[in-house]
Amino acid sequence: MKSKTLPKYIFVTGGVSSSLGKGIISASLAKLLQSRGLNVTIQKFDPYINIDPGTLNPYEHGECYVTEDGTETDLDLGHYERFLNIRTSESNNTTTGQIYQTVINKERKGDFLGKTVQVIPHITNEIKRRIKLIEKVKSYDVIITELGGTVGDIESYPFIEAVRQFRWEVGMGNSVVIHLTLLPYLTAAGELKTKPTQHSVKKLMESGINADIIVCRTEHSLNEELRKKIALFCNVEIESVIESIDASTIYEVPVLMQNEKLDDVVLKKLNLNNIQLSKLDNWNAFVKKIKNPSNEVSIGLIGKYVELQDSYKSILESFVHAGAANDVKVNVIPIHSEQINTKSVNEIFKNLNGILVAPGFGERGVEGKIESIRIAREKNIPFLGICLGMQMAVIEFSRNILGLNKANSTEMDINCEHPVISMMESQKNIKEKGGTMRLGSWRCAIENNSLAHKIYSTNEISERHRHRYELNFDFINQLSEKGMIFSGKNPDTGLVEIIELPDHPWFFGVQFHPEYQSTVEEPHPVFVSFVKAALNNKSN
Repeated sequence: MKSKTLPKYIFVTGGVSSSLGKGIISASLAKLLQSRGLNVTIQKFDPYINIDPGTLNPYEHGECYVTEDGTETDLDLGHYERFLNIRTSESNNTTTGQIYQTVINKERKGDFLGKTVQVIPHITNEIKRRIKLIEKVKSYDVIITELGGTVGDIESYPFIEAVRQFRWEVGMGNSVVIHLTLLPYLTAAGELKTKPTQHSVKKLMESGINADIIVCRTEHSLNEELRKKIALFCNVEIESVIESIDASTIYEVPVLMQNEKLDDVVLKKLNLNNIQLSKLDNWNAFVKKIKNPSNEVSIGLIGKYVELQDSYKSILESFVHAGAANDVKVNVIPIHSEQINTKSVNEIFKNLNGILVAPGFGERGVEGKIESIRIAREKNIPFLGICLGMQMAVIEFSRNILGLNKANSTEMDINCEHPVISMMESQKNIKEKGGTMRLGSWRCAIENNSLAHKIYSTNEISERHRHRYELNFDFINQLSEKGMIFSGKNPDTGLVEIIELPDHPWFFGVQFHPEYQSTVEEPHPVFVSFVKAALNNKSN
């Protein structure tokens, strides 16, 4: 379908509870519309006052996802990219902090000509401007906007009001509001309860918005009677009551939404006619591989935020993609690095086929990561170190092979005797924390006859970064003399991007974050190779 001057808009709101999966529903609907030939994108509006999640503790907000242009964003943008196989950017994520900062800066410059600056119209106008800002990047048939938070939250009101105004401005036939709610199941009563959904929809109506479609997150299937009841009390047609039952994998959700005819209902309400039927053959084949693997491997994920799975969301999903590519199920075993020491490590790792040391910041738990890498190196267990994980591999090698017992990173010990990892020169005078790291995609030149070249099958790649520290050039010769290979470097600065140990079955450390680029259609080659190595290790 050729893009028109005016795209169609879909707004996804949430009610009753947080963490119901608005991002997955948005991405699933986008996938269905994309499979029908429409040019679709998704953007996320978050109600928190932080400018971005870059300074948030992972326990607070889960993973901080980084786009190609170096924007630190909400983790839902990772879902958008993984489902749609597209690249997002700064224009795909907006926060309350960004909205207010822009308006305040305009006020300071005198742009409002002395008028009193208020939530309405100034804040809502800025929200509306940003809803359409993504159109300047590229022309789209459909733009899906996911509104973070839950209807009724104080911080969400300006966004809801902006959507109300926006729908009136573009015309009601050009927009749709989807409201995702929870239908709790009361075991004592043996039934699903619709009252929370009714109240949530009523709360939305009080803000001047009628939900066009109700998506009900549930543990049990909806019968016809329940659908009729929800339709009656929520002012929608019965076909607009969509069941979103718990799935064994998030990648099954587009298939379930297709079965519920969500895309048909949306297209009808947007007056988009004669659109081709959706083609999910490749997607269904992928889901089938996930659900019916011929083998399995166990890989230890060593980190310090393992209590919250969302802290390593992109890594976990990359293992799903790589597992399907290898026809295996990857059992990711989360292991807190603070629990690892010389006494516990052998028992903890005895049934693992591979070890991944995760990215992170700060000194807590780093000694456990270093001990994990020692075991992986000495026992020939396939090892992947990402960002801080790579840096810890350099420290472990320096201590145990070079004999530099005091080797460390200046991030952990500013006065360490052997700073094999040190702050990048460009970072030394930076004081502010937010958005100031080395971020986004950077080039990496790959050496011939290396594991990196075997993985990528090319001499230059581009990968996304998020770090302040690097391998110290002063120690490269010493490390190289003892067998460490620097198979990937930035061609402009010489910064080491990839390390390897050629006498090990599979030992690979990367300064970048390969997990940010793995998608369903294009599993990342580093993860595909790592899972294959873990499978070979299991077989041996």
